[in-house]
Amino acid sequence: MMTGAERILAACRLRAIDRTPVWFMRQAGRCLQEYRELRERYDILTMARTPELCARVTRMPVDVLGVDAAVLYADIMLPLDGMGVPFSIDPGVGPIIPEPVRTAVDVERLRVVDAEEATPYLFTTIRELRRELNGRAALIGFAGAPYTVASYLIEGRPTRDFARVKAMMYGEPETWHRLMAKLAEVMSRYLRAQVDAGVQVVQLFDSWAGSLSREEYLEYVQPYSARIFSAISVQPAADGVAVVDNTVPTIHFGTGTPHLLEEMAAAGGHVVSVDWRLPLDEAWRRIGFDKGIQGNLEPAVLLAPWEVIEREARRVLLRAAGRPGHIFNLGHGVLAETPADNLKRLVELVHAETIRADVVVA
Repeated sequence: MMTGAERILAACRLRAIDRTPVWFMRQAGRCLQEYRELRERYDILTMARTPELCARVTRMPVDVLGVDAAVLYADIMLPLDGMGVPFSIDPGVGPIIPEPVRTAVDVERLRVVDAEEATPYLFTTIRELRRELNGRAALIGFAGAPYTVASYLIEGRPTRDFARVKAMMYGEPETWHRLMAKLAEVMSRYLRAQVDAGVQVVQLFDSWAGSLSREEYLEYVQPYSARIFSAISVQPAADGVAVVDNTVPTIHFGTGTPHLLEEMAAAGGHVVSVDWRLPLDEAWRRIGFDKGIQGNLEPAVLLAPWEVIEREARRVLLRAAGRPGHIFNLGHGVLAETPADNLKRLVELVHAETIRADVVVA
């Protein structure tokens, strides 16, 4: 039998596996009782910046739920520590930036430093987790894509209309492109350092890409996400010549992006993570079968009775049809109200299902 790490890595590379691998976004926390008890004592950023606590929370879903991967308990805003941008996390709102980045001068002030200098605590956590997990689950690192991080930087908080973001994009394109170039460089260094510390898969979160038209994405966003994927896949050799490093698979995540699937796939990633707005088989055809796919159960389904969860999970698996490259996940993150037992039973169901390559779902 394969280990969780072997299963995830094989799926990312479109290789044969013994059972469908499964993990959940936002699995590290929220619905787990032990996590809720820790949150009564520590805020989110304190936990993320304290290696002992971060490793403990990251490991919880592997121990409790039996998932095939542990995803770092972190926040996409952490690289801002090194960029000189103060921020906080309001549990009821999200990231808050008291001094948003809205002018060319603001962009110029942003620092680009080595990732180890910016977030040393994270790399200590990664090294500890690789020792603790010992191959039984893959360790997934991640970063926010430039567009999604830029949205918080410019707006100063979560937004629904992205008005200030698009005002800069259209009204000050030179400033926009300088900001995106800086963020691409910071995130490239950040992810490369995670890989060097020991993560086995990296995921790029472009959570707000769905707010863009296809034309906006192609002109203002895609080149910078592509730059990051390229930077992760190329490693300097000892003689200074860059060599392709295919050992670390990459996942490209977006939500609300059915109109951008082909463009996001072209930007990069061995695997494209899709939400529930399209059937998985249709999304995979559009992405291309030369890439893996991650998803795509609607998170709210896990609040329903077990028979509904079972039916919908099997529907996702049938649409995957046993084709190499499917990682079972939700279309977005675990909802806080989700019963932990439902997640555990779902992992057992996915692992128990026979992988078939002869099923076509109408």
